[in-house]
Amino acid sequence: MGMVTASSAVLAPSTHSLRCRGTLSGVPRLRLRPASPGVGALRLDNFVQRCYVANVEVDVGNLNKEEAFDDHTSLLPGCSIPVVHILGDVLDSSPFPLLDSTPHPIDFEELPVLSEGEQNTLAATPAHPAGLYALYASYLFGNLVEQLWNFAWPAALAILHPSLLPIAIVGFFGKLSVFVGAPIIGKLMDHFPRIPMYTGLNAVQVATQLISAAMVIYALESMGHASTSALLLRPWFIALVAAGAIERLAGLALGVSMERDWVVLLAGTNRPVALAQANAMLNRIDLLCETLGASIFGFLLTKYDPVTCLKISCGLMICSFPLLVMLGHVINSVSCHALFTSRTPSDESICADLFDVHKIVKNGLGSIKHGWNEYKQQTVLPASVATVFLNFNVALAPGAIMTALLMHRGISPSIVGAFSGLCSVMGLVSTFISSSLVKRVGILKAGAAGLIFQAALLSIALTVYWAGSISQRTPLLIFLASIALSRLGHMSYDVVGTQIIQTGVPASKANLIGGMEVSIASLAELVMLAMAIIANDVSHFGFLAILSVSSVAGAAWMFCRWLGNPTDEQRELFIFDPHFQLQAT
Repeated sequence: MGMVTASSAVLAPSTHSLRCRGTLSGVPRLRLRPASPGVGALRLDNFVQRCYVANVEVDVGNLNKEEAFDDHTSLLPGCSIPVVHILGDVLDSSPFPLLDSTPHPIDFEELPVLSEGEQNTLAATPAHPAGLYALYASYLFGNLVEQLWNFAWPAALAILHPSLLPIAIVGFFGKLSVFVGAPIIGKLMDHFPRIPMYTGLNAVQVATQLISAAMVIYALESMGHASTSALLLRPWFIALVAAGAIERLAGLALGVSMERDWVVLLAGTNRPVALAQANAMLNRIDLLCETLGASIFGFLLTKYDPVTCLKISCGLMICSFPLLVMLGHVINSVSCHALFTSRTPSDESICADLFDVHKIVKNGLGSIKHGWNEYKQQTVLPASVATVFLNFNVALAPGAIMTALLMHRGISPSIVGAFSGLCSVMGLVSTFISSSLVKRVGILKAGAAGLIFQAALLSIALTVYWAGSISQRTPLLIFLASIALSRLGHMSYDVVGTQIIQTGVPASKANLIGGMEVSIASLAELVMLAMAIIANDVSHFGFLAILSVSSVAGAAWMFCRWLGNPTDEQRELFIFDPHFQLQAT
């Protein structure tokens, strides 16, 4: 997997030199080892006086990284080229002599490790910066349309019917589809080429959004007043529920693909600062789109009737599809086809079995079982479980339950709105803090800091609530400020935890394990929503708050325990993290 032999390389004639597909300015180290027994070395007559190999970045397993050679004098006949083992992400950019007119293979010593400044420069340099910029553009356009629709359909249903039950049912089946379908779609994504899968998922998402919009427009134009039970049995509502569930699953698959797979390939697995900055940028774009989507549709509603607003949204969906497809190909082309991979015959058989109509239920359950087995065997399992635990916090976070509590206590709507806005600002600020933390203390300690910070502030908020004085101005401000500031820790860990999982999960299983994690997180949300339905009285908010703080504290304890008792595999995986470098010294 990490070995390249000269006999497998294509050597140009003496009139040509080996050319690079792309070079990088940063560099760790290279190990060159002699060929193993039984592997014959390619022999030529002689070398030029000096021959160089530099600025090389090779991933033999995927064959989608950069391969680069300096454009020096051609190799002349008469030399032996040993087996070359490529270790690490990239090679040293400083040229080094391979052979000096030696007729036989020789041993090579490991090159000196880079200086601290050079390592920091490399860690902050993306492998494919142009590809990352194209990824940001694709993420922006796709997320903006998705967030616009996520605000549009509940608003339209609320106009159509005063009850919250239709919205709750559509949302419930959307969560349920994610819980059931995420492991299956994750397995498929790991066995399909990235670009065709990306194009197909975008097509499915846009098509289901258009179907959902058509159903809502039909209802707004033709449906009069109806009872809730009569509305739920209408064919258009059943079609809306089905299309909404498929749209949520397609959106989830696209998010997992970009956030767990593509960004890692483009930023570089062994470039922690660059990967942290890329993850932070994706989070900023997500927060920006969430705000803009709601603002755009809200502005349209002030100017036009709901049907016209939905038709404008449909136009944006249709226009976004060719743009997203084009950007997907741009990402691949400007990153030296880093996203291009082929399926093996065994992969094709897996996909064929998964689509076998006679075995669809059996294979679906098998995919979920396989996803669960892979998920629980991952090296960074505690970091992933901590992410799932954070989803149990539905009370001490901005959302419907918190809004209901504040309105029930007679809090001014302006204060409620300011609280939501402050939480969004804290989330945006955390994306800048997280990348700075990774650069200063490493990703592991940055993750622990985020969880501990969130747990501490939520404990303060819980204490103030149980003191029973949030109806007064000062305790109320302390209560809301503690929750808002806790979003710094929450979003920081969201960015850092994602990077830890990206580092620990192989690219071949990124979508499967990522889909399984989202599926379990959706189950956690469903459990907490069910408990909120059972304890639907506002007087039971304290019980939900205790569960929320306990889940966050449990996540912090689990992560810190994992960090304090590292395994050899964990040390090897995060060998460049300052936490383990200090322990080694």
